Amino acid sequence: MNQFRGVIPPVVTPLTADHRLDVESYRRSIDRMIAAGVNGLFVLGSSSEVVFSTDERRREILAAAIEIAGGRVPVLAGCIDTETNRVIEHARAAREMGAAAIVATAPFYALGGVAEIERHFRLIHAAVPELPLFAYDIPVCVHTKLPNDLLIRLGRDGVLAGVKDSSNDDVAFRFLIGDNEENGHPLTLLTGQEVVVDGAYMAGADGSVPGLANVDPYGYVAMWNAYRNGDWDSVRKEQNKLAALMRIVLAPSGVQGFGSGVGAFKTAMALLGVFDTNQMPEPVLALHGDNVKAIADVLRACGFELARTVEQVDVSTE
Repeated sequence: MNQFRGVIPPVVTPLTADHRLDVESYRRSIDRMIAAGVNGLFVLGSSSEVVFSTDERRREILAAAIEIAGGRVPVLAGCIDTETNRVIEHARAAREMGAAAIVATAPFYALGGVAEIERHFRLIHAAVPELPLFAYDIPVCVHTKLPNDLLIRLGRDGVLAGVKDSSNDDVAFRFLIGDNEENGHPLTLLTGQEVVVDGAYMAGADGSVPGLANVDPYGYVAMWNAYRNGDWDSVRKEQNKLAALMRIVLAPSGVQGFGSGVGAFKTAMALLGVFDTNQMPEPVLALHGDNVKAIADVLRACGFELARTVEQVDVSTE
């Protein structure tokens, strides 16, 4: 499972002004992250707009990512849906397209208990045993926090290969790391945090899946390398810089949730010349006006040189 350690960004999906997949911007972004030294790519997670995408669009996004990556790094595919059979369909499609691993949440909408969640993961693994299965712990979206004892049990039984923790519960994640060590490290544990990755590394995490790495992959790779070398002073300095940059998600006003978070990432990437637009999936509106300027101000304050002006990125002015 060493191939799934390190920095594995959840890849942001670029769209054209008319909401098609922008393959050229996608290529620029993925090539840039791989050149920076990331260790893998997580496609079709929250940042990749998985829940905004039809099955056809999901396949288009994943196929393009695998083609662009070209075997340089492993591509993990999100197989996220409301119930088990739908997830298995996505997992089988990901296997056929050449994904290196699959990532699934607990079932949602028809909420169940721990027994149903456990059976959900066991059925996915049984249906697609060839691919490592990662549990995606994101209770803000699926309304279920995956219990640590369940994760350890599924890891020891060979059902789960790892966990992508986006719970924002740093105490529970710290306990999970300790439980994982006590049980012989059956799980590869990845933090989905951006701002306290240094603490996760200090606790013993195997890597990170930070959305902000789409904007600055170099900083997260530098922090991972410093961690690997035991250079904790550099780990802290890199995290401090990245924490300041993460304020782009707080800069927009009058916007919340996906529109503010991923919207800020897309806007920053458009200002940096990585994406051609900051277009968002329907029904989410792209950031515009003063919100684009606010993100530009944070980028400049963090030392970034902008490739496009606010007016060039602000689609509302066209």
